[in-house]
Amino acid sequence: MSDRLPSSPELERGSTVPRTARRSRAPDADSATREQAGELAIVLHTHMPYVAGFGTWPFGEEWLWEAIACVYLPLLALLDTGAPLTLSLSPVLADQLALDELGERFEGFLRDVRTETHRRDVAALEAAGEHELAREVLRAAADYEGALRHFCEREGKLLDALAAHASWTSAATHAVLPLCATDAGARLQVASGRDSHRARCGSWSGGFWLPECAYAPWLEPVLWASGVRACCVDLTDHFGPGSARQLEPLRSTIGPTLVPIDRQTVELVWSDGGYPAHGSYRDYHRLSAHGNHPWANDGRPYDHAKALARARSDATDFVARARARVAAGGLLVCAFDTELFGHWWYEGMDWLGAVVEQATSQGLRISRLDAALARHSPRLIDHGLLPVGSWGTPRDLSTWDCPATAEIVAAARGGELRVLAAGASAPVRAVRELFALQASDWAFMASRGIARVYALERVDGHRQALEAALANGGGGAPAPHRLAPFAAFGPGLER
Repeated sequence: MSDRLPSSPELERGSTVPRTARRSRAPDADSATREQAGELAIVLHTHMPYVAGFGTWPFGEEWLWEAIACVYLPLLALLDTGAPLTLSLSPVLADQLALDELGERFEGFLRDVRTETHRRDVAALEAAGEHELAREVLRAAADYEGALRHFCEREGKLLDALAAHASWTSAATHAVLPLCATDAGARLQVASGRDSHRARCGSWSGGFWLPECAYAPWLEPVLWASGVRACCVDLTDHFGPGSARQLEPLRSTIGPTLVPIDRQTVELVWSDGGYPAHGSYRDYHRLSAHGNHPWANDGRPYDHAKALARARSDATDFVARARARVAAGGLLVCAFDTELFGHWWYEGMDWLGAVVEQATSQGLRISRLDAALARHSPRLIDHGLLPVGSWGTPRDLSTWDCPATAEIVAAARGGELRVLAAGASAPVRAVRELFALQASDWAFMASRGIARVYALERVDGHRQALEAALANGGGGAPAPHRLAPFAAFGPGLER
């Protein structure tokens, strides 16, 4: 799950609206043609580390521009049909989508970079006699043309559009909360994330995405005190794969409702042998000279129509399996990183739209998680009996806390202790640099060997900026970013 696969949903030519979304409006939340005992909730955790202004290619803000074009715009098209999906929006992604210059830089990327990379590949492939591959590159170029058109139609107000659908928030910069050095450090991340959501999205019912599904029993009173009322956890190893206990919300007397994700069902999608691995789908890993993807997983030239048919078939299979899983009742929660759909798995957004349609056809109730939780009373538990864990591989904290991440963990914990020691006098700049240090993404990149040098450079830069801010009272050079404008601090975690 958290082992993110290192573009763009399958769309009709020149459009960013998933084909499944345009055929008809999705069913209203909680609807089904033939109701049964249990129900399905799909949670989409939407997150991007702060990369705007920190490098371009191969690592940096290009990740954000690709996600906007290939994931967020198509997702909005699906959500606008009424698809009953639960959207979690990380505050650090919202920080970037709120940038004044976002539209200009995104449009420049599409016009100046993606147009040219496709043009060059088409020319080179035609010259080499690879006409079928050239046609596919030309077809895929229309994804970006459509993305630009739909971005402009929304007047670039992407954050406002996503905020209208986002019911869950997360920690300020996606810190692995059990790795915070102190309760106060964890409260700072949670409270700032809460305040960011309220400011940008309005009301909040208490849904909170634990970054990386990282849970520890000691977090429960911290979360509850900050207004968190529900979060997802991965208890697969505790209950056992396929256990009926995975379909039952839990709650202690001192914390929020803990909602287990059903790893067995999630892995139909997110695993080495999951749906995206089928030979018909587009190969994410094999690149052309200019970074395009004209091949299928089976090594042949990519066939768009064939892949779409496979996505519909896999959606039918997924719903049938999910329906069988809750035939005796229960709440089946499947959680995914939103960026899987359309970026890593090119056809993923079409699959997701087809799942919503198939749920109605097959009589499986599909609901937003907050609404579903109102129908499923949690089992009272002793929180001390639950394990520390995450949705990483393995399901502990070692992805983010291991020899390969030692200097990153030390920098984040050391920075936290220094900021907290400064107390209410700590400059806001120092708090923001601490937040940047605490992002889970840097440790993930280092432990998985993905952009390790970039991650270490980011950590060192933010560490130095934090120290400088503490030394000079927050003065000096202006921050090169607008990260965490709702940073909360002081005696009551307020500023």
